[in-house]
Amino acid sequence: MKDAKDHEFAIRPYLASDQDGVVALWRSTFAGDPPWNEPLDVIARKRSVQSDLFLVGNLRDRVVGTVLAGFDGVRGWVHHLAVLPEFRRQGFASLLMDRAEVGLLELGCPKLNLQVRPSNADVVAFYESRGHRVEDVISLGKPLGRWHHDSN
Repeated sequence: MKDAKDHEFAIRPYLASDQDGVVALWRSTFAGDPPWNEPLDVIARKRSVQSDLFLVGNLRDRVVGTVLAGFDGVRGWVHHLAVLPEFRRQGFASLLMDRAEVGLLELGCPKLNLQVRPSNADVVAFYESRGHRVEDVISLGKPLGRWHHDSN
């Protein structure tokens, strides 16, 4: 299996021309996401807040991965780390996370948080291999605005 270093993999901030590739990636990777995670809505929201932390991984002009990061002044968060299935286990996700972490550190972020669905053991193992630990906290959420009455 090839390693990410063997490819012409490049990470850069999202460009409008990435939209179709990002939407296709997220719809396949995050199938069944709640309505507030509609890809076009997420793209629009992230482009308006810390857009330089909306990172796209490209391989020969093809979107093969993404990660969204943000810092609220207290904690950093990562969302939508995704890599196309045929490019997984080649180091692309690690490179995307490395770049997101550098961006957060540059903003003065002291701690990174993220959420993983409990059924996704492979993803939990990936993050644990990077030094993340499952914490003894309860994650609470509340949909706002037009999503307030959705049950997800």
